Amino acid sequence: MKRFLALLATGATVMGLTVLAGHPAAAATGCKVEYTVASQWEGGFQGGVKVTNLGDPVNGWQLKFTLPGSGQKVVQGWNATWSQSGSTVSAAGIDWNKNLATGGTADLGFVGSFQGSNPQPTGFTLNGVACTGSVGGGGGDDDDPPPATGGTPVGTNGQLHVCGTNLCNQYNRPIQLRGMSTHGLQWFSQCYNNASLDALANDWKADLLRTAMYVQEDGYETDPAGFTSKVNSLVDMAEARGMYALIDFHTLTPGDPNYNLQRAKTFFASVAARNAAKKNVIYEIANEPNGVSWAGIKNYAEQVIPVIRAADPDAVVIVGTRGWSSLGVSDGSNESEVVNSPVNATNIMYAFHFYAASHKDNYRATVSRAASRLPLFVTEFGTVSATGGGALDRASTTAWLDLLDQLKISYANWTYSDANESSAAFKPGTCDGGDYSSSGVLTESGALLKSRISTPDNFPTS
Repeated sequence: MKRFLALLATGATVMGLTVLAGHPAAAATGCKVEYTVASQWEGGFQGGVKVTNLGDPVNGWQLKFTLPGSGQKVVQGWNATWSQSGSTVSAAGIDWNKNLATGGTADLGFVGSFQGSNPQPTGFTLNGVACTGSVGGGGGDDDDPPPATGGTPVGTNGQLHVCGTNLCNQYNRPIQLRGMSTHGLQWFSQCYNNASLDALANDWKADLLRTAMYVQEDGYETDPAGFTSKVNSLVDMAEARGMYALIDFHTLTPGDPNYNLQRAKTFFASVAARNAAKKNVIYEIANEPNGVSWAGIKNYAEQVIPVIRAADPDAVVIVGTRGWSSLGVSDGSNESEVVNSPVNATNIMYAFHFYAASHKDNYRATVSRAASRLPLFVTEFGTVSATGGGALDRASTTAWLDLLDQLKISYANWTYSDANESSAAFKPGTCDGGDYSSSGVLTESGALLKSRISTPDNFPTS
């Protein structure tokens, strides 16, 4: 797995200097930069840089700017390869964001140090062209892409919260979000880029992207900083398109989430602090607990949720349930254990997962009962068997989706990927190209889900 967080410092420090490899492959003809300071403390700050390519498509880019303050240094950066020489900072695109289409954006960030005052950076250039906000450097913002507000899911609904047993929008009205889940980022990162997310937002008309960050199986535990950075980047990419971002701490083996308790605290402390100001983030703290009691899951949740709340008091948090997030049904239990002993926290929901060919009437009956007592979110489901393979069960999938629509239960389908399994939305090899919308690249499952998700949302606003 490539490391997405590059550490650097100027001069002969102990961290050394990251060396930029090669020269950008193309020159930009116009660009725009938005710079923000997310937070500042004594001697340090966190800066955000969003660069938009307003000219021809760029294959490989290098952003440069000047830190004019006394002793300003980039200490740590993400979503680019960073270096600094004197007061000049360079950030070069990495494999998954190095190509910028016309109107394409890259969201970068860094932690900096300073002495005395902390003036803003100046002199931004993209591949040597000054970023003045227009093509050809003429100034003005007439060609800027419109912000992701208004008719987008996030623009319409704003900050979400739980009201009663429903997920509700800024108008305190129940809503249903419909979207897709990534596959494991360690295996299918090539599927998540500007083109695929444009398709998900604009052609599929999805409301959310669930980011499945595996903890084991060559995932987070092998490179915490790199996987955290990748998740943050996908949050930004969803935000730029007006979609909600569901951050999934994808625990599966071992099934007891307490095995990863310290990792969860570290991860969620980081992503909650970094994304607290965003309105599009939802946290899923344990994917599919299995081989563990509800009491064990509850204990885990009541330790992790306060870590999130310390940084982000407003976002919705989703708690996995027993038996692979089946409300205990797959373990011979039911929703009563959660109803009788709920997690001691507010603004939370409970996860339910199903695979349509394996989980049918008794699972649907449980959801129908539980929905009147518990706020539920189907953070993962498949149209096939629980193995992720086999034939699509159209009848059962349709019955499930009709039920979720009726109950206004939000959902994310497994998976927005070209995995060689029938649960995938795309045929194998799709992610090597740029087409994520035409019928020719869709599997039978993908075609069904796209047809359901792309129907109008009709979010209530009064």
